[in-house]
Amino acid sequence: MSVLLDHLPELWQGLLVTFQLTAASFLGAAVLGVLVTALRVSPVRVLRALGTAYVETFQNLPLLVLLVLAFFGLPEIGIQADLRVTAIAVIAVYEAAYIGEALRSGVNSVAKGQGEAARAIGLTFAQSLRHVILPQALRTVVQPIGNIFIALTMNTALAAAVGVVDLTAAANRVNLLEAQPIPIFVGAGAAYALIAACAGFVTGRLERRLVILR
Repeated sequence: MSVLLDHLPELWQGLLVTFQLTAASFLGAAVLGVLVTALRVSPVRVLRALGTAYVETFQNLPLLVLLVLAFFGLPEIGIQADLRVTAIAVIAVYEAAYIGEALRSGVNSVAKGQGEAARAIGLTFAQSLRHVILPQALRTVVQPIGNIFIALTMNTALAAAVGVVDLTAAANRVNLLEAQPIPIFVGAGAAYALIAACAGFVTGRLERRLVILR
């Protein structure tokens, strides 16, 4: 326990970076996920094919491979970016495929009559999706999206492998100094578990508040 207290500033700074990675990448993934959902349910076949290709591609590639490609490949083609920004972008693009699929399942759960009614009053596809379909779909997938948020939080630890000093990287640096892996990594794991528990609690409360009674 004393080793954690002795290195609390470094570990706290790493935890703050983990929070930043999680919040920013989840926000980006949510925005991209909505766009992916719109493509997946579009009446235009080409757009549906693009949405399907996006989901199939990123759901079948390891996140670590994408991170390594981005960190070492982008500079080769003249694109320079901060390590943290690159990690956020890659994680957001990756997790958007999962959010898009979760939202699509929510869209499929909305009664077809809702879309037909929206079109009957003159709403375009985009307007009906934004004002009628997605609000209802989102209420049915709170828990799945909460689970994706938790998975995303855990996935941010992979950014340590490519140089981002998050909680995992900070714990590893402390361990290299102190050579006490059990208390150090148990402490880091407890921090991740606490984040997951808080996310599960919040999504559980939201799900009960937003549940659609049928």
